Amino acid sequence: MPQNQTNKIQNPETQVPKTPQMNERDFVNDLLTTEKYMTSAYNVALNEASNQTLYQDIATIFKETQDCQRNLYNLMFKNGWYSVEQAEQTKVQNSYQQFSGYKNQFPYAVQ
Repeated sequence: MPQNQTNKIQNPETQVPKTPQMNERDFVNDLLTTEKYMTSAYNVALNEASNQTLYQDIATIFKETQDCQRNLYNLMFKNGWYSVEQAEQTKVQNSYQQFSGYKNQFPYAVQ
């Protein structure tokens, strides 16, 4: 593959007005960014919650927030507003081999 081409995976882009005002894409992108930040913050709270009832409440909110984030990602991807880059097969294989070797270092059996 020529160097100037990328391995982007993306749907056809849904066009939105390009004006100084926020458009639908801007609003969804802002929501997605906020949800990503919130799931990260809830994850920290889960790691540090010492009270079981509080932990369960945060876990429920985390799951709802994570689901919302995923739905926003799917919406953006469907509309061609979010793309991902396909990993090269050799990089995937190299990473797999690297991390497969680590399982021998664990003090317990890993399948």
